[in-house]
Amino acid sequence: MRNKWIALLLLVCMAVPVVASAADIPAELPRNETLYLGGLQWSPVVSWNPFTDSPNNALANDGQASRRLLVREALYMYNFLDNSLTPLLASGAPEWNEDMTEITVKMNTAAHFNDGSPLTAEDVAYTWATHVKYATSFGTVHSEFIADIVALDAETVVFKAALNDAGQTKNPLEVINFIPQMYVVSKAWIEVLEERSGGDADALKNDTGEDFVTSGPYAGGFYADDQKVVILRDDNYWGQDASMWGKLPVPKYLANTIYADNAASERAFRDGEIDVNQSFIANVENLWLVDNLPISTYMDEAPWGICLTTPTAWFNFNNPILADNLAIRKAIAIAVDYDQINANAMTGQSPTFAQAPRALMNPTDAEQAMYDQAAVAHLQWVGKDIEGANKLLDEAGILVGDSGWREIDGVKLSFNAVCPQGWTDWMASMEIVAAAGKDIGIEITTLFPEWSEVQTVFTDGNQTQYDIFMWGGDGSGLNYPWQRVRNRMSSEYIGLVGNWNGNWGQFTNARADEIIAAIPFETDPEALKALYTEAVEIYLTNVPSFALMYRPEMFHSVNESVWTNYPEYGDGNNIPPTCLINGYGIAGLYNLELVD
Repeated sequence: MRNKWIALLLLVCMAVPVVASAADIPAELPRNETLYLGGLQWSPVVSWNPFTDSPNNALANDGQASRRLLVREALYMYNFLDNSLTPLLASGAPEWNEDMTEITVKMNTAAHFNDGSPLTAEDVAYTWATHVKYATSFGTVHSEFIADIVALDAETVVFKAALNDAGQTKNPLEVINFIPQMYVVSKAWIEVLEERSGGDADALKNDTGEDFVTSGPYAGGFYADDQKVVILRDDNYWGQDASMWGKLPVPKYLANTIYADNAASERAFRDGEIDVNQSFIANVENLWLVDNLPISTYMDEAPWGICLTTPTAWFNFNNPILADNLAIRKAIAIAVDYDQINANAMTGQSPTFAQAPRALMNPTDAEQAMYDQAAVAHLQWVGKDIEGANKLLDEAGILVGDSGWREIDGVKLSFNAVCPQGWTDWMASMEIVAAAGKDIGIEITTLFPEWSEVQTVFTDGNQTQYDIFMWGGDGSGLNYPWQRVRNRMSSEYIGLVGNWNGNWGQFTNARADEIIAAIPFETDPEALKALYTEAVEIYLTNVPSFALMYRPEMFHSVNESVWTNYPEYGDGNNIPPTCLINGYGIAGLYNLELVD
């Protein structure tokens, strides 16, 4: 308690607001009206402008398919539990035209911005036009698949797909996946922004946007300094309408204290100063099983949460030894002790590869059902197969030489294994990869550069510095698991500099490219399953990279010392574990109750 009051005193003394808008936010927030979030904001907010490429604003902005919908809103809320869209600013489902070149969305006529002005299809169209005109990163990425967005009238917006030379939609999956991702911004406010930036793209994107006009449930005002970020509920929020939630979210304030590191954040969570925590906590179950704290996770048994991502070790095909020798790649991959990674790096917060066989899918039932496991079972491995790995290398004639290590043409096999410094669970994973190399006579040396260096190297398609390197690069969305197949094997990324999209190892396979091109247009479930099965077969046969673990897109643990009735697995509400802030996860904000 003493630390808590000292922290509050420091906040009061040091707080210098960026801006106060719509209402005063007290320096000391009423605990029974405030939901504290953790593991989201680690440094001061840069911007509230929705067109800024790097706003560093965790409460207002997010790049996942499950968009952060507290301050700004999108047409739909994505739910990865069932891969569904629930209307938010929209009314009803998005509808394709007959030839699948356009999608029509009807607007919820009850929606309005926090200044009281109506939110219409014209705001949707003008938001997109602004992204395109000023070449924001969002506009640049999605312009490849979205040709235009047109407001037919105040209540009807049409998304026009980019077409190929044959007049077909380039990629239906990318179009439908785009629709729940674009925040809708007030046209009137954008015009103010344009006027004060003089139409200059850099000036517009660098504007901090502190006078934002938006529609979210927490667009009532904000406070931000180098100690905390607070957003205030808009008590005139349109979502009280019977067509939407019919009420306001329960907490009046959402706050994120900015902690120095994970250790400080975990202490605050233990002490009840954080209610909903996104940080990874090793052996999280000990918080209630050993320490008897009122803490829980979304699931009441391991892996405690829903794992959607597959952090992966990538082989660099710019290294000819790795590119030309499948036996080396596969031997390393099957020798790694993945159960040790799960136990040490993830502390059991991941299904094993025995429970969810490795493929190009995450471990959810929906994705695991999208390929024929029996057809590729002979290619799957669970790890720590030292005997099998040594046999592969021996049969390939890659034998132990005078150096004491396996050699090719008298030169010992020596590679580095890289991930960022300070990413402790990833560092532990790379050490286990290196240990596997030692077990099979291949020297693998771990390197842990600073993130500032790592991000410039692995995103360069011509790099030769890193031999084996760890990166995630996947998640969830309406375009998965296709996007993961593309991410792992598409040749469209070969040789790119500044590539954040995929295939960082530079693997190429002509049939994989054909499958990647075909999947978005396939509507027959059996044919689609056959394509995914073949993609998995190519991937597991060639081993261009290999998943090290399954991991949640967001960690989600809660302390029930102040608030209770959080979403739980199997409670019948179908609310995903996104810390009550992303996608349909925000539905949990409307169910919270104070602890008696």
